[in-house]
Amino acid sequence: MAQILFMMTGAEHWTLKDGTQHPTGFWAEEFLGPHEVFCEAGHEVVVATPEGVVPTVDEASLTPDVVGGRENATAMARAVAENPALQAPIRVDEVVLADHVAVFLPGGHGPMEDLAVDPKAGGLLVSALEADVPLGVVCHAPAALLTCLRDDGSSVFAGYRLTAFTNEEEKQVGLADKAPWLLQDRLVDLGVDFVEGEPWEPYVVRDRGLYSGQNPASSAPLAAEITRALG
Repeated sequence: MAQILFMMTGAEHWTLKDGTQHPTGFWAEEFLGPHEVFCEAGHEVVVATPEGVVPTVDEASLTPDVVGGRENATAMARAVAENPALQAPIRVDEVVLADHVAVFLPGGHGPMEDLAVDPKAGGLLVSALEADVPLGVVCHAPAALLTCLRDDGSSVFAGYRLTAFTNEEEKQVGLADKAPWLLQDRLVDLGVDFVEGEPWEPYVVRDRGLYSGQNPASSAPLAAEITRALG
């Protein structure tokens, strides 16, 4: 059974422009959907966080209006609470990349707080890229790419075609004006070829070993694309 590494945020909040802390964590759908896809394909999921802390689910991702009703919300909350990989994460700096056939990063606003400034997380992504290990990032998780810099300050991912949570989607959730920075803008500043689909619709992009998804609805299709590549 091959292992898929899920590198996840350990943050419980996102610090906004005015210094207030917006409660967050990982987005449930972006963990549960890909987890199901990979496990159904016969893989095992291993979770890593920056400090080995149990990742916090964003409670907004478990509300009935977001997930299609109270029954779905209850089922998803139970699935998160009972998932053994989530309850026993390893530290990012303990990861042995050779043990994993792919690396996948779920989103939520949490990565904007910690993975975006964590050089150990960035180093792992660069190692995956160099080792030709498929790397998947979805929604806000591409924030982790911001630390992947060469000695001259240029991005390892400059020139890559990718997608992520868009400025328009951030506006529609009401956080664009409150954000200290917008992910799409920062990625464009890195020199990536940023592309986007319709807001909230599944949209997946592959460029070499980098697989990216725009939003929560893209997470399971993104995992399916990686699964096909793994054969």
